[in-house]
Amino acid sequence: MKDSVRHSREKSFGDAYDLTVVDRLGRWLGRRKVERVVGGWEGKEVLDVGCGFDAHATAGARETAASLTLIDVTLAPDLDRRAGVTSLEGVFPGVAADLVEGSFDVILMLSVLENVEDDREALERLYELLAPGGVLLLGVPTWAGKRLLEFSAFRLGLSSTEEMDDHRRYYNLTSLWPALVSAGSKPRHIRCRRFKFGLNLFAVCHKAV
Repeated sequence: MKDSVRHSREKSFGDAYDLTVVDRLGRWLGRRKVERVVGGWEGKEVLDVGCGFDAHATAGARETAASLTLIDVTLAPDLDRRAGVTSLEGVFPGVAADLVEGSFDVILMLSVLENVEDDREALERLYELLAPGGVLLLGVPTWAGKRLLEFSAFRLGLSSTEEMDDHRRYYNLTSLWPALVSAGSKPRHIRCRRFKFGLNLFAVCHKAV
């Protein structure tokens, strides 16, 4: 299985540069959305793919989840010092080759799928790792948001230009939903909604028991 996520990057989001106001707002909105859907991390086996240097979205899971596995090309050295936290530095899905299929109750991939070379391969691997009854939380940028995101980065300097240059694609409901079905999700288990003022889509996908 070839490596396909963030294959050309040497640094994770938030590594070696200061986050802008726009970056911080986006992270806060994403974390709030995730925590609202999950409800609580207690007793859950959690996987955060492309989590960023400090794994902001799953900070709460580090305290109470049964386990937390973090994946990105670079990770803060103190993340895995807490019991139950595993840091895997590298490129997904290759770096996840030894993870056990069907072992995670919650899987996150936020603002990552747009960067992959083969998004179908990445989604298929995520569904393999998801436990029956588990939930995949996926956030991607929309075509509607492309102009504003690039204007913020390239003209105003309010977002990372590296992040924008790393985008391979954008999504809408008519492209994301079929990709999730092709990867293994049943239509009745998929909910896709716009969020971040319509700049992103947020998908909640449950795996049948």
